[in-house]
Amino acid sequence: MELFLIKGGQLILSLSLLIVLHELGHFIPAKLFKTRVEKFYLFFDVKFSLFKKKIGDTVYGIGWLPLGGYVKISGMIDESMDTEQMAQPAQPWEFRAKPTWQRLIIMLGGVTVNLVLGFLIYMMVMFVWGRTMVTNDDLPNGLTPSTEAAAVGFLEGDKVLRINDMEIVDVMDANKWLFLRPAETVEVARANGAIEMLSIPDDFGKTLFASGEMRPLTPYLPAVIREVVPASPAALAGILPNDRIVGVNQQAISSWPAVYEALDRREGTSVSLRIERDNALEDIVVKVAAQDSLGVYFLDTRVKPQTFRYSAAESIRQGFDYGYWTLYDYIAQFKFIFTKKGASQLGGFGTIASIFPAKWDWRLFWERTALISIILAFMNVLPIPALDGGHVVFLTYEMLTGRKPHQKVLEYAQMLGLILLLALFVYANGNDVYRFIMN
Repeated sequence: MELFLIKGGQLILSLSLLIVLHELGHFIPAKLFKTRVEKFYLFFDVKFSLFKKKIGDTVYGIGWLPLGGYVKISGMIDESMDTEQMAQPAQPWEFRAKPTWQRLIIMLGGVTVNLVLGFLIYMMVMFVWGRTMVTNDDLPNGLTPSTEAAAVGFLEGDKVLRINDMEIVDVMDANKWLFLRPAETVEVARANGAIEMLSIPDDFGKTLFASGEMRPLTPYLPAVIREVVPASPAALAGILPNDRIVGVNQQAISSWPAVYEALDRREGTSVSLRIERDNALEDIVVKVAAQDSLGVYFLDTRVKPQTFRYSAAESIRQGFDYGYWTLYDYIAQFKFIFTKKGASQLGGFGTIASIFPAKWDWRLFWERTALISIILAFMNVLPIPALDGGHVVFLTYEMLTGRKPHQKVLEYAQMLGLILLLALFVYANGNDVYRFIMN
């Protein structure tokens, strides 16, 4: 229950902040262009409000349904579907009476605020907390490639030096380059000190997605046994502390994450382990029941990343760079949504809440808030009716042709957009419920 409250509290606080600022992005230019704003709401006020107060022409309030927020601008086809107002002659203070360029600025205001806010938060995080990265100095044993990464030439113990002739400081960024970014060549240092250049296929990201290997390179953590649990399958088979596993079922495996993965894939009740002991190799068969583990603890060789601190000027550059690649990566992976596997991974509020930490951490809170802000900016600018991007499409058409779309076209498009968004909302949150029940 406590975990639910902590994650849920962070989600509500983050979304509340982003929704209010997004709506201010519409509200402020509307006011500057003397357009009447009838309502400014955090959350939706279906039937009733938790709080409301009218100041001037605008009712400010908090609704009870935490699915977003809105500003109701006079003379505009929006989610309120106020067709009675639209049936009356246009008034000077209404949205529809304003020049096209002003209406376009009003509609793009929310997206602009979310995008700028995301970048500013990343800059703040860089200045206050710095950036935590894994460098090659933090990887004395190098990296372990996944099956697909090994297929294109990566070897156990490799260290990534450059991608597309660009030096890689945070080695774990190599996964993003291989999965989402245009990686063409990767320069690696082999475990024996040799430097080699690998060529990456154009469709390697699709290959990784299809295989489920979204992290093709992981730190190499040698499978050296620290402790054997008494009377466990490993103990009964003769496994000893300081033994090193170098193979599982005739497959060469020497990192403990790979050992666990191989054990999860095992068939039957026994597994053959190749052990390195006192510089000699020995094959030992361990009888392991379906739900049992080996009964060993490996040496803790996990990577301890470094935190780099920046000046105010450096934080601006680092924050912008981090925000740029965050947006790039999200757009790049968006194409996978249109696949069967990608659609099944869509999530709603449960998925969003899961990205927040189990304990309150301001740094992680702000990093997640910046990520959601950038995602909201991208999603809202999509050319879907009922979203800001849908309105922008019709305004762009008007600017290019000099003709306003017929009001009925706008109304039907708005209704279609609302139906699509509702269906997506139900599907995404339904996925969350399904995963919760099945797990």
